[in-house]
Amino acid sequence: MAARPPQNETSEPNAIEFGIAALSDDVDAADIDYPADARTIAQALDHVDVPIDAAGNTVTIDEALEATSRDQFESRRDLLEALHPVLEEFRANASKSLLGRLRSLVPF
Repeated sequence: MAARPPQNETSEPNAIEFGIAALSDDVDAADIDYPADARTIAQALDHVDVPIDAAGNTVTIDEALEATSRDQFESRRDLLEALHPVLEEFRANASKSLLGRLRSLVPF
């Protein structure tokens, strides 16, 4: 009998990040001077698609910022705190849809 050699491949993440966790690194890497308006933030983030769940659903940063009903953000923390409930709402709505339920059943 032979045993499989250990898998040392580290390119696969151990966890899938979505919501604020996925967006946080993008916000840190972007050149944003606060206070900043939503349009400036969307442009600095290159209109990124933000993963909202492990099933692969996404929402654009533009849609998320619009859903906050705010135009101005005083700091990075203020931005992320405003986006958190919005991204959670998008996640909850995606999981309630028929397609969302079907995607959650597929293991990949």
